[in-house]
Amino acid sequence: MGVGGAPWLDRSDREREENPQLAVKLLEVPAGATVADVGAGSGYYTELLSNRVGPSGKVYASDLQPGMLRLIRERIEKKGLTNVEVVQAAEDDPHLPKSALDLILLVDVYHEFSKPQEMLRSMRTALKPGGRLVLLEFRKEDASVPIREEHKMSVAGVRAEVEPEGFRFERVLPDLPWQHILIFRK
Repeated sequence: MGVGGAPWLDRSDREREENPQLAVKLLEVPAGATVADVGAGSGYYTELLSNRVGPSGKVYASDLQPGMLRLIRERIEKKGLTNVEVVQAAEDDPHLPKSALDLILLVDVYHEFSKPQEMLRSMRTALKPGGRLVLLEFRKEDASVPIREEHKMSVAGVRAEVEPEGFRFERVLPDLPWQHILIFRK
């Protein structure tokens, strides 16, 4: 998604349609945690995670697109977020530190990866033992979700791609209006 997608990411209906606040709350990310928002876009979730982990925590905001990274930097500056590091990703690597992360969050981004297996391997390397990989994806199983089919993923589809790369499926949280929250462990 180009910077042209930024208005969609920051739309006023996003809380009602996707409830990001609830999503971050459900993940029970502790204060002081080290987390990454991969495919961070305009930094919407980066900001929520930053507030959640607090000053003793750290958030890596990783994105492929320089335009999005610019928007994240503007958000960080405007909101005075001191615990966020902006990272230029590659197509096959989010460029996160090794064995450093408690949680990696991918919001509606996994299906966009051009090299998903390489990205999963890189992310697994970045997670601490027992660290969590969390995907939020629009529910393919639910025809009432008003999103184009190519932007939806089923639980079975996600598991089929993620588990072979060394992740253990833990559970799916169905609490959001349009998306599932899929939780995997390293």
